[in-house]
Amino acid sequence: MRCVRWTRRHVLDVEGWSRDEIYMLLEQARHMEDLLSRPIKKVPALRGKLAVNLFFENSTRTRVSFELAEKMLSADVVNWSSSGSSTAKGETLRDTAWTLEAMGADVVVIRHGAVGAASYLASKLKRAVVMNAGDGAHAHPTQCLLDLYTAWKHLGDLEGKRVAIVGDVEHSRVARSDIIGFRTLGCQVTLSGPSTLMPFQVDHLGVQYERDVRRATEGADVIYLLRIQRERQQDGLFPSVDEYHRFWGATEELVREVNPKALVMHPGPINRGVEIESALADGENSVILEQVRSGVAVRMALLYLCAGGAA
Repeated sequence: MRCVRWTRRHVLDVEGWSRDEIYMLLEQARHMEDLLSRPIKKVPALRGKLAVNLFFENSTRTRVSFELAEKMLSADVVNWSSSGSSTAKGETLRDTAWTLEAMGADVVVIRHGAVGAASYLASKLKRAVVMNAGDGAHAHPTQCLLDLYTAWKHLGDLEGKRVAIVGDVEHSRVARSDIIGFRTLGCQVTLSGPSTLMPFQVDHLGVQYERDVRRATEGADVIYLLRIQRERQQDGLFPSVDEYHRFWGATEELVREVNPKALVMHPGPINRGVEIESALADGENSVILEQVRSGVAVRMALLYLCAGGAA
């Protein structure tokens, strides 16, 4: 056993997590994934608990993944959309927090465009567990943990493994969390993409930057492709999606050249023909659909550990 006791109440970021904590979570997720293969995919771990999914930004994959995880643990689930709710009428996040507290929420999953929204909500809720489903360009901890889980299942101990993250790092909360997570487990991380899509002073992140995608991915065990938002082209950060694909798009040919056994990952939804070609997205190197399944298992494990199921 890597970690004898789970002490975290909220899941707000992966910064500050120890290696033992991450591996304990990954091992718990493996038990939860076994549940997904059973005829009856349900256990009573969170029976009687109320989980509220509070999404101020649209994200079908993340919301549905959390909802499935909650229901498989037998929690009662409420999906709260900001569209048409009191927040659209001027209610503050603080007022929303007090409303959730009054309703008796035990778990609140929040996705918000403002950096620090999840931490702020956690500071206002006295009893409920808060899970960050993405806050601005700051963090997406559960995406990071499901990525680590997927890589760990295929590669085993990640110490010394090489990870190449390609794309729009500057605006990506997934990239920030994944850099922290993979480095915590001892991976060497290299970034690639247009310099206009890289954060200032990349070396302060403890990673390397290599503009040439072939050099960046040479010998990589994991090639992680970030979604390119087309509005970045309108902002003039790169000339066109066709040019982006020509210089940084991942293809089967690229993977054969740099490492035929590399895992190809993507947080989804993918832009076929932009950051990845269809043949590679659907090919044997791709674990993109496996990441989706991993997401349910990892979120089940987090809910179980943080919301009282473990006790």
